[in-house]
Amino acid sequence: MIKKGLSYIGVFFFYLLSLLPFWFLYLISDLVFIILYYVVGYRRKVVQDNLRNSFPEKSAEERASIEKKYFKYMADLTLETIKSTSMSEKQVRRRMVCTNPEIMEHYFSQGKSILAAAGHYGNWELACLNFGFLTDKIKMVVYKPQSSEIFTDFINRTRSRFGTIMISMKQTLRKMIEHKNELTFTVLAADQTPSRSEALYFTTFLHQPTAVFIGVEKLSSIRDCVIVFYRIDLVKRGHYTYTLVPLVENPKETRPYEITKIQVNYLESLIREKPEYWLWSHRRWKIKPEDVAKPVFFD
Repeated sequence: MIKKGLSYIGVFFFYLLSLLPFWFLYLISDLVFIILYYVVGYRRKVVQDNLRNSFPEKSAEERASIEKKYFKYMADLTLETIKSTSMSEKQVRRRMVCTNPEIMEHYFSQGKSILAAAGHYGNWELACLNFGFLTDKIKMVVYKPQSSEIFTDFINRTRSRFGTIMISMKQTLRKMIEHKNELTFTVLAADQTPSRSEALYFTTFLHQPTAVFIGVEKLSSIRDCVIVFYRIDLVKRGHYTYTLVPLVENPKETRPYEITKIQVNYLESLIREKPEYWLWSHRRWKIKPEDVAKPVFFD
């Protein structure tokens, strides 16, 4: 009961904070960065280990520079995510712009639905809001429920404000079948970490054996959807573009695991371009192939 009450208080506090103007939130962000990076040292060891293992070819100075840029961006991302809970349609349209929305109708006109692979790169929450303006077709985003049901509901209400339908990972297949006779745009995270019981498939990602979901591949074979990657680029502080990059147009013509490898490789290339915008404080490599009874490894 106490935990539930604290969650409600947290949600209320986040909403009040979101009402502050951007310029003031960025002042808070600058302070949060100093506290996280210099005072608390929040997960700095995790970030340093991840960067060292992912970029062994870079010098210690280069990795330290990425680390600092990452923490500065993470502070901005946190405050921008809070702000998104009360942003108007006009603000969302101005701060997150799709560079090629015409690609949606290009595939829809061929009678093909679209599966978009995503990464925890750039401001994915703001992109989720902007999806509501992309098309009048059904738009679904697959999410992994958080431990707090109250926060999960709060976040999903925010994400769905402009017409996007939120579906939990366990409901994905059912929802895809439910809308099998309709054109849909469905987004799945390509870099979620499977639970230990679900960690069956491994590939090399950023120099490391990495457990991956093959959900995009499975769903695309069922619906024969076109697979794209939505790429987010930071234009300036608080302003982004995203581009729908076609990866696979005919999934039924691919070999097993080929689709998964293509999306993993694209995400890796994006991270290598500007690594500071990926979620380095996440313990992405906590599950090893040796921890799994019968891992399937593909390259």
